[in-house]
Amino acid sequence: MQKIIKIALIVIGVVSALLWYLLPSSDMPVAEAAQSGAMNAMFIITYILLGIAVVVSLVFTLKNLFSNPQGLKKTLFVIGGFLLVVGISYVLASGTDVDPEFLAMSDESTVKKIGMGLNVFFLLTIIAVASLIIPAIKNMFSK
Repeated sequence: MQKIIKIALIVIGVVSALLWYLLPSSDMPVAEAAQSGAMNAMFIITYILLGIAVVVSLVFTLKNLFSNPQGLKKTLFVIGGFLLVVGISYVLASGTDVDPEFLAMSDESTVKKIGMGLNVFFLLTIIAVASLIIPAIKNMFSK
């Protein structure tokens, strides 16, 4: 299996090098360069490799997650905590935090979702900083 992967990576590398050589020059207009077959082929290779990386990482993550019951329990606890933070953030977001001049460009629902996202960021930052500071303070006073 490892030999097959090595051969496939070598083939992809050679094809990519050939496509790199066939890319349009920098003085070509953008409209024509965008229609280049070499550029389209390089994007296709990129999408395929990205898709493979995502699928493989998800498969092995889920495999390891379900093979370890303690890890699954901890993961579910963390996901529940994250959903709790998102719920609290949504409740805290008012949807009217923006100047009426800018509210005309969007609706209240979109502003509320943006506020929720900001609140999630702030709450998770506070949780991360607290999880670093509290153990350090406990260690400092326990000695």
